[in-house]
Amino acid sequence: MTTTFARRSAALLACAAFGFATSAFAQDKTVKIGVLNDMSSLYADIGGPNSVVAIKMAVEDSGLLKKGWKIDVISGDHQNKPDVGVNIARQWIDNDKIDAIADTPNSGVALAVSNLVKEKNSVLLNSGAASADLTGKACTPNTVSYTYDTYMLANGTGKALTKAGGDSWFFLTADYAFGHALERDTTAVVTANGGKVLGSVKHPINTADFSSFLLQAQSSKAKVVGLANAGGDTTNSIKQAAEFGIVQGGQKLAALLLFINDVHSLGLKTAQGLTFTESFYWDMNDQTRAWSKRFSALANKNAMPSMTQAGNYAMVLHYLKAMDALGSNPHDGAKVVAKMKELPTDDPLFGKGPLREDGRRLIPAYLFEVKKPDESKGPWDYYKQIATIAAEDAAKPLKDSECPLVKK
Repeated sequence: MTTTFARRSAALLACAAFGFATSAFAQDKTVKIGVLNDMSSLYADIGGPNSVVAIKMAVEDSGLLKKGWKIDVISGDHQNKPDVGVNIARQWIDNDKIDAIADTPNSGVALAVSNLVKEKNSVLLNSGAASADLTGKACTPNTVSYTYDTYMLANGTGKALTKAGGDSWFFLTADYAFGHALERDTTAVVTANGGKVLGSVKHPINTADFSSFLLQAQSSKAKVVGLANAGGDTTNSIKQAAEFGIVQGGQKLAALLLFINDVHSLGLKTAQGLTFTESFYWDMNDQTRAWSKRFSALANKNAMPSMTQAGNYAMVLHYLKAMDALGSNPHDGAKVVAKMKELPTDDPLFGKGPLREDGRRLIPAYLFEVKKPDESKGPWDYYKQIATIAAEDAAKPLKDSECPLVKK
């Protein structure tokens, strides 16, 4: 009799313990976000520590902390090496129980981490990597790309310059996934609009001396020299192109990916007249100005936000909105991303717009030109808007998508 009673008591206690554990798991309101980017090299200004600032602002503005959620943000430097990035991401997911990895400028790193995130059923919140393949042939149910991609850049700058008479191109291309994708997508746009590509040259990432590459571009006689690179590579290309008299000789420089931090580094005297495409500028409206003023007060060197830093804020804000809608953290990356796609996006920087089934956030893009020094009214007043590219034109149409998630 005593034995039977003891067994029943033990069973009841086990059930109760299981119930408490299940209840505790169901009410798990902890989230860990890892910011993985270039903290110390050529992309540090466009992402780096200031991306962490933007993401912490999103955590604060989400309102979840006041609702009892615990949200941790950590960061790591991938050094622009896919193996380093994957190793950090793997350690974060396996040991630190990170739920989402954010930013990932450098398409080679992002593509590798995207594969890992799918395998581990975590989440990749990409704002920094440009390769359109992340929402194309390499798309997964666990990855979203918010801010821009190579398709947007090509259909902004590439199309505008070709239609304006720049019908022959030569590319200086960063020799890794991002540069290859940007040259590929821009070539398609140039040829579709009646232009032709006369040649290209690949350069290693983080190159100091562009002289031999610029000489090849100069001798090609192409009307447009397309810079399919970013960050420090772009600014070095532009500075050295000025020394070689590329523009004075009648060729036009196309900075296919340019950030406000690059313009700040170059100065208006050197950067004036450059045409480029972005989806965010701090001085667009009252909301972007108010948020950017807050950001600048917290940022290193009081910098204004880059497009990718703004994208990190908006993307993490939406990610946390999905967590709130789920009621707790399911620790199921695909489930959280599905909820993100289900909910309408709306934030003060990019406004409203759908997050498509391929993981691409639909937002308008803008063709900008760098102001002349006498046109600028003060610090960071660098851009003038030339044209608006509708959201549906800034992203590859779903009917043409190679993403296996897209139902046709």
